[in-house]
Amino acid sequence: MGVSARSTRSGKRRIAITVVLLFAIVALFVVRLVDIQVVRADTLSADSLGNRSVEQPIYGSRGDIVDANGVVLAGTVMRYNITLSPRNAVEFTRKTAAGDQTVTVAQAAAEVGAITGQTGDAILAIISSSLAADPASDYAIVTKAVDVSVFRAVDALEIPWIYFEKKPGRVYPDGAVAGNLVGFTSSEGEAQAGLELGQDSCLASTNGTETYEKGADGVRLPQSTVTEKAAVDGGDVVTTIDSDLEWFVQQALAKQAQATGAAWGTVVVQEVKTGKLVAVADYPSVDPNNVNGTANPDDRGSRAFTASFEPGSTFKALTAASVLDAGKATVGTQVVAPYRYLPGNGANINDSSGHADLHLTLTGVLIESSNTGMSKFGELLTDKQRYDYMTKFGLGTETEAGFPAEDTGILHPYDEWDPQTKYATMFGQGLTTTALQVSSIYQTIANKGVRMPVQLVAGCRQADGTMTNVPAAAGTQVVSASAAHDTSDMLEMVYQKAWLSKVWNIPGYRVATKTGTAQMPDGHGGYTHGYLVSVSGFAPADDPEYVVSVSLADPVKLNTSAAPAPIFQEVMSQVLKKYRAVPSGAPAPALPGTW
Repeated sequence: MGVSARSTRSGKRRIAITVVLLFAIVALFVVRLVDIQVVRADTLSADSLGNRSVEQPIYGSRGDIVDANGVVLAGTVMRYNITLSPRNAVEFTRKTAAGDQTVTVAQAAAEVGAITGQTGDAILAIISSSLAADPASDYAIVTKAVDVSVFRAVDALEIPWIYFEKKPGRVYPDGAVAGNLVGFTSSEGEAQAGLELGQDSCLASTNGTETYEKGADGVRLPQSTVTEKAAVDGGDVVTTIDSDLEWFVQQALAKQAQATGAAWGTVVVQEVKTGKLVAVADYPSVDPNNVNGTANPDDRGSRAFTASFEPGSTFKALTAASVLDAGKATVGTQVVAPYRYLPGNGANINDSSGHADLHLTLTGVLIESSNTGMSKFGELLTDKQRYDYMTKFGLGTETEAGFPAEDTGILHPYDEWDPQTKYATMFGQGLTTTALQVSSIYQTIANKGVRMPVQLVAGCRQADGTMTNVPAAAGTQVVSASAAHDTSDMLEMVYQKAWLSKVWNIPGYRVATKTGTAQMPDGHGGYTHGYLVSVSGFAPADDPEYVVSVSLADPVKLNTSAAPAPIFQEVMSQVLKKYRAVPSGAPAPALPGTW
């Protein structure tokens, strides 16, 4: 009995101890569970999610650049970066109609390379080099920015360790048409030049973010994507350019520039009554889809905005309008224009070729393009008066177009003019202008003396259709309507009677024009042997609608204004026809050029 009782008590103790131990173990698990699920739940959950979640950007779409009719000049398309997970790059089973097929890593790499233009060995090298740097590597780029056709072809291979990143890319559907204006972006989407750069605040999008969860094999888990921040698309830049006309003008410019051996050239077509630019052509042109195909960086921008030059005799129209506005002369005021004029301040002025004294009216001075004759009219104004007229015409400052790196031209203050500059600035030397500034001078004269702000961009169109950044449209009276009218009449006489009258003739319309020839600066304070030759004018002269201004730099095969004149004739003819300008009903007034 005694032994049995002791055994019973010992068994009860073992049971009690076992129960206590079980309770202790359960309590430990409960405490641990509470610690995991309650006390440290947020921290552990975040750590766990961080180990399996991936954050990636949601790309907003950069806005379009469109012409005045809505034709897309620059747009955004989706591109794709092809990536892979090196640590997961192993053979896999592909289900086919013929049954399961084992695909090796080498075979998969060769299949991808056949689509992307790479060798299979090159893709295998990407995998091996990534693993050599990090055996747990889960990311490597195969190729960047492929189009949707390549994306679909690679995606159809169903390689489990190949992935894709969406990334918007820039495309220019019309190629080189308006390419010098539109500009371009870098491979990373950063604005580099032209309207892409100048209007970046309108075009730029804001990227968002999203996260998704992935499994141990790196594959995205279905329905795990969460958008944390939505992307915001950019606005559209609406230009004033007519892309059809732009194409025509670029073709006409390139043809004549090549025929005459010109280094470069520009053509500006501007609406008289609004100041809007409907075409701005440059030669050479650039295709923003292949910027590197244009070897000379200077050819990638728009010289119409960024290159200034001495305008030469096209500038005489401004001097004539200023003298008329100040009441110092009329269209019939007479002067004697010698070949060489030596005013009292020590300047030395001469015409382009030798001649006996000419008895010219102000009209005749423009017809003959006499430097000495224009000097005698220009000195009727004080230096300050002429300087003030020039600044009111927009010289010495950028235009309102807002184009990046636009040149202001050079217009020194009148109190810094030396004796020669005082007279040279009367006939387009001793100062520089851009092609846009010259066009603006003729727009002002054609528009009854009212200068309109130069417009290249009509505004930024938001997603809801509203337009912001709309430019100012109010004009400024620079010279009187009567002075502008008289200047126009004199320029019509130039069109009819000057030596190029047969070259630039446009039947059915009255036209006002002037030529210009100026030596090109060498960049060191002197001049080269080349010339910049130009023609500027407007039509119909009895009710002006359009300005056309043409410049050719150093046309070695024909270094006179006969080089740009055919471009002026062809472009102005097309403009008048395209926009159905009403033919002139009455003949131009007959103004005497001599006495």
